[in-house]
Parts: sequence; structure tokens; C-alpha cells
Amino acid sequence: MKKAVIGLDVGGTKVLGALYDEESNPISKEKKSTKASKGEEKILSQIAKVIRKLLETATEEEYEVKGIGAGVPGVINEGQVLFTPNLPWRMYPLAKLLEDEFNIPVLIGNDANVSLYGEWAHGAARGTKNVLGFFVGTGVGGGIIIDKKIYSGSIGLAGEIGHITMNPDGVICGCGSKGCLESYSSKTGILKYVKGQIEHGRDSSIKADIEEDPEHFILRSKDIKKALEEEDPVMEEAIETAAKYLGIATATSLSMLNPEMVIYGGGIMEAIGDIMIEKLKPYIVRYAVPHSFDHCELKLSELEDDACIIGAMSIVEDKMK
Repeated sequence: MKKAVIGLDVGGTKVLGALYDEESNPISKEKKSTKASKGEEKILSQIAKVIRKLLETATEEEYEVKGIGAGVPGVINEGQVLFTPNLPWRMYPLAKLLEDEFNIPVLIGNDANVSLYGEWAHGAARGTKNVLGFFVGTGVGGGIIIDKKIYSGSIGLAGEIGHITMNPDGVICGCGSKGCLESYSSKTGILKYVKGQIEHGRDSSIKADIEEDPEHFILRSKDIKKALEEEDPVMEEAIETAAKYLGIATATSLSMLNPEMVIYGGGIMEAIGDIMIEKLKPYIVRYAVPHSFDHCELKLSELEDDACIIGAMSIVEDKMK
């Protein structure tokens, strides 16, 4: 029987999965809402639905699934989600639960590290040795590859770039700290800024949409792009701030790790990546150690929304070799 692998991207709003053959070609894809507000068991149920559907396809196409890989936000150590700011998981044994359910080996990793590995194996970072990744969406994730290997640190914490403190007196982040990069440069942070300005009496092109259901309104990347196209001053300010802090965080990372490339991915970068890179470059030049930027290339993700599932597939394939 032909062999196949499942790759999963478990995010704050969606679970995306794909079935891949032995040549890394996609056979089918499935997508479900994460439904994070309904609790940890509901999230697990949504993940299981995606896997189950992909397994049905595998059976129909006469493939045997040899492994499941998943990228998950937060601190991941030996198959356990120790902490994640955007999902209600604490010390959650995700890999074991999925292995018990499906009797298939499961590998999980931080979603940004996994996404960067996808770019390194099959995307924009092919051929590099040392590369960083910033993935800017609902949150801000970071990935690190050193000497062609994911660097995850002693307990899986390495690469939590979104929770670098940019302003210790700043806004409260979902992780409980103040002034994290994620508080300014993610869709969550951008929406918080726009809402705050509206509450202070300013207008915005997305004001009506927010006020229709302020508690449940979800800011999409295409909303940001459209607001910028309409020259919404509030959104322009939010993006200037997001780019500033993303640039400073990049500069700090270059000074520490001296990579040859930085990859920017995630929904916001897919929507307005060229704009963001042009806005953040001056901050890198200003704040990075001299010459650390001279031999570092900035690139947008090639794999875009598929970076994480392709990375998840790649780590399983590497393990199986």
C-alpha cells in the first residue's frame, strides 16, 4: 500500500489539514473552525474531525497514513502544549490524545517553528543554513533554524518572538504580560488599537462592522488591506505602529543571531507584506548592530497559508527517514 502523511495547522481560529503522498504532493485538504471559545475538548474534537476526513480520503485512495505532524501555537515540549495564549490549553497532552484516538504516531511543534521549517524545506528559505521567521496573524509567532535544524531551546520556548517585551508599560497581552510585540503587531493588537480610537470618538472604515458585534468581531487580513486602500487614518496609524515594533524586534533578533535570511509570513504579511517590509526596514537599519543587516535578506513566505501544514508534513517525513 502507498504511504502518506498528514500535516496539520492548529490556529486560534482554524484547523487546516492536508494529506500528502511520499513525494510531498498534496492529495486532499480539510479545514474546520477551531471553536476555541467552547473549550479544550471542542478544539480536540475539531482537530479529530479534520484528521478523520483525511483518513477517509487516504483509505479511498489506497494510502496508509504513517504519521501525523502538527504545528500548534505556544510552548510545546515532547508532545505536550505547556502554554498557549490563544487557546485554552495548559499542560495539555495533545500528541498522546491524538495517538490514542487514531493509533498513528503524532509529532507536534510550535506553529511558527514548523512553518519556518516548511519554508526551509520547500519554500523561500531553501538552501539557507541560518534563518529566522516572523509569522504575523492573530498573534505573532517566531521560528529559528540554526545549522539547518529547528532550534527550540531547552523546553520548547525558543522563538517566542511575539512575547518579547517592547514596552514594559504598554498594553496587556494575551499571555498576561505587558507591551509584548504581539500586543502591537498582530491582528489582535491592531484591532485593540482601532477599537480604542473608536471609543475615543474617532472614525474608521471598519467602525460599523465592529459596532455591529463588538465582542465577537474578528479582524481579517483583507479588512486591514481594504482599510489601507481607503486611506483609513486610524488603520494607517495601527500599521505604522505594528511595523515599527516588528522592525525593532527584527533588529534585536539580527543582533543576537546574525541569520542570512528573515522570512515574514502569516495572514497580515500575505495581505500587505510589501507595505510592511518597506515600513519596518528603517527600524532594522536604525536598531540592529552595524553590518548585521548587510548580509541578511528579507523575504515574504512562498508557501503562505500552507507553510505550517507543509512544515508539519516535512518533520514527519524527516523522522520516518
